[in-house]
Amino acid sequence: MSDVYDIAVIGGGIMGGSTALQVARSGMRPILLDQGDLGQGASGVNAGTLSLQIKRVKLMPYALRGHHEWEAMGDTVGFRKTGGYTVAFTEREVELLHERQAQKAEAGAPITFVSDNALRAAEPNLSHKVLAASFCPEDGYANSSLTGQYYRARLRDNAIPYLEHSPVVDISQDQSGFALVTPQGSVRAKRVLLAAGAWLKPVAAMLGVDLPVQARINTVSVTERMPPLTSHVIGHATGLLTMKQKANGTVLVGGGWQGRGTPQDGRGEVMANSVVPNLALAQFALPQLSQARVLRSWTGFEANVPDFYPLAGALPGVENAYVLGCVRGGYTIGPYIGKLMGDYILEREPELPLFDPGRDFNEDTI
Repeated sequence: MSDVYDIAVIGGGIMGGSTALQVARSGMRPILLDQGDLGQGASGVNAGTLSLQIKRVKLMPYALRGHHEWEAMGDTVGFRKTGGYTVAFTEREVELLHERQAQKAEAGAPITFVSDNALRAAEPNLSHKVLAASFCPEDGYANSSLTGQYYRARLRDNAIPYLEHSPVVDISQDQSGFALVTPQGSVRAKRVLLAAGAWLKPVAAMLGVDLPVQARINTVSVTERMPPLTSHVIGHATGLLTMKQKANGTVLVGGGWQGRGTPQDGRGEVMANSVVPNLALAQFALPQLSQARVLRSWTGFEANVPDFYPLAGALPGVENAYVLGCVRGGYTIGPYIGKLMGDYILEREPELPLFDPGRDFNEDTI
């Protein structure tokens, strides 16, 4: 491949795709490379929940803008704004719910606490053991399996080339830029963006940078089609449950319960000792769900660093190299932070600050 692109984006998920589109709007020539199919990593296998109630306080401004991005995508990504309830069953959970949701409301999320009567009127099938609940009218979901289809179409519409099933196996840099070696040949570019999700660590190592990236192996399950049970996104005060019923009657259950495996070994493995308590909590919240058969459970890798904030900025020590990833709530925030990353690469001042990949990492669980 003889073309020299302005930037090569490694990773064809939401963040890589949105960044490529943003730089292309200003005349840059990007190329996107993915080791598999576009949007089929974490971007395509998560539960699709778009809930402000489960976002970190400091990331709320990004999540609010991310919600607007998904709403603008609309039916092409299966976007639905249903509103969402987060519930508590014990006094400790009530305390936790009020503390966390009050902070998120103060950060700008339209979250309120609702009475028992209001909850019963809206969700009559929820357990009567609920002691407290919060509500956010902006909550909803999209169909994550449409991620790749959406970005593939957008890239084609904007004449942005992309290579699927093209893992980058080596990166070298000289005065003219970068050479990326793939099974389909070598790609040359003046700049490079690492947006490879849970694979960021080995990709950065090709440039001599050791990023402190780890991967969570989140599990999602889907039931058979059921009669209408719930019309909102349902969450739990601990964050260990997200649940929503799709238009076809199936119920998606998530909550970050862990499977087993590593990104380098391929798809993660579902663990019964994670799936069972996840489903038990879902059935406790929505008792009629105990009558449903689970059709499938699967895993997806979610990258993170020790302080659980994003990597978004210049790759330390490598000129003209950038990194974007490790965004908690990355499905929600991804389309927006990709735009910010594009502005940064274009040497514009981003609307909101990015997250220095060269910072000191200290664990922060706010």
